[in-house]
Amino acid sequence: MSGQNNIVDQAKLFCVRHKERLTKPRLEVLKIIAASPRPLGAYEILEKLGKILHSPKPPTAYRAIQFWQRKGFIHRIESLKAYVVCNADHRHAGGHFMICDDCGVVIETHIRDLPETFKNSEENNTFSPSSWNVEIHGLCGKCQSS
Repeated sequence: MSGQNNIVDQAKLFCVRHKERLTKPRLEVLKIIAASPRPLGAYEILEKLGKILHSPKPPTAYRAIQFWQRKGFIHRIESLKAYVVCNADHRHAGGHFMICDDCGVVIETHIRDLPETFKNSEENNTFSPSSWNVEIHGLCGKCQSS
């Protein structure tokens, strides 16, 4: 629970410093994602939000998800169509995720520099990446032991 409180405290501070509105739906969506031990899909988030707020509509959840994603507090795991809280500094351009195909845990890691192939493309003006998401599927240590 301390991890959830930490991310919520960071989000509150971020909103104050950047003069962003911290609405109840935004705050509750972040809490829901942060409390989950595994990635959550948008409809799972909406369902949990419905237990907190009175009959939220899908756009309410989607707007909150998009807000936190744009601000770098959550990541979308594309292959799972689900969201996880960012465990880093919330300001990195790319994410690297190891996803356990058995239990669903997602481990966020970071490669500080892009591989040379990408750097060369950028230097040669053939491609300039703005963000990236690398997903590696396999088994976590716990599931390997089982």
